[in-house]
Amino acid sequence: MSLLPETDLLLPTLAARLGAVAKRFEQELVSDLPAVNILSRHVENYRGKMLRPTLVIASGLAVRANPLFNLVSPANHAIDDSLDTLGAVVEMIHMATLVHDDVLDEADLRRGGETVNSLRGNETAVMLGDFLISSSFHLCSSVGESWLNSALGEMTSRLCSGEILQLSHRGDLTLDSKTYFEIIRRKTGVLAGACCGLAARLAGATPAVCEALRLYGEELGMAFQIQDDVLDLVGEQRIVGKTLGIDLRKGKFTLPLVTHLTRCTGEIRQSTILAIEQCDVPTLLHLIESTGSLAAAREQAAEFVNKAKARLSILAESPARQLLWSIADATIEREF
Repeated sequence: MSLLPETDLLLPTLAARLGAVAKRFEQELVSDLPAVNILSRHVENYRGKMLRPTLVIASGLAVRANPLFNLVSPANHAIDDSLDTLGAVVEMIHMATLVHDDVLDEADLRRGGETVNSLRGNETAVMLGDFLISSSFHLCSSVGESWLNSALGEMTSRLCSGEILQLSHRGDLTLDSKTYFEIIRRKTGVLAGACCGLAARLAGATPAVCEALRLYGEELGMAFQIQDDVLDLVGEQRIVGKTLGIDLRKGKFTLPLVTHLTRCTGEIRQSTILAIEQCDVPTLLHLIESTGSLAAAREQAAEFVNKAKARLSILAESPARQLLWSIADATIEREF
């Protein structure tokens, strides 16, 4: 992740806070059963960029950088503690979705290592994902804010509904961009939006600031997902760290292909359908590039990033705000 010099002073604080998040994450998953502990330690390897906890901490710091937007004292250790807990909670929810996604996708690799389902089978992976979800809500209850539990419950329901919507359109050659955007908004956007919006509320922000940061996170999450879609076609597996080409094999049509299918006709369309049926990624990539659809997907991701950054105008200038800005840019610059 490329950060700007203005954020350098914030990095030691961010590193310490993320360390606290990781410790809380690990402590919550400790079980009296060795079999559970072995799997919990394995899934800790899935914590890569820790983007979602970073969004929580950065949003809280950005809000508290200007007391005009803050209804509570900027120096409040109880708020820091609550934000660290929220960071661990959203990371658990995210890890649960990864474990479940690997089952649905029959994936073998995650973060360069074996997936839980490839090691222990689908039944174990499903139960581990459920364990992560239940643990996240148990930890969330320790914050003592009933509204937070309710908001996370609603967000998790929307996330699951996005997965169901995507599954209902598997292999759908008529899938349009509007439906695709609704899928990724629910599957990826709402969790990132919750990270920022709920963190802002915990930090004492006004409703307007909370909503602006929620939208920042949601749009950033959608850009993140589109970039994932692009990398699934053009990325290198050793860099991306997970099994590539899964979307095509499982009939999950992503933005580059959705756009291409609306643009191509005749022989190109017939070749495209054949490549889809044969899961021929190199041929399909060539066809998608021929209609400018890969470039169009990248442009759409950049548009979501620009919208997200514009939301930050409601915040005062600060290293934390600059960090949020840099995270948005890094979302579409990454290769993994």
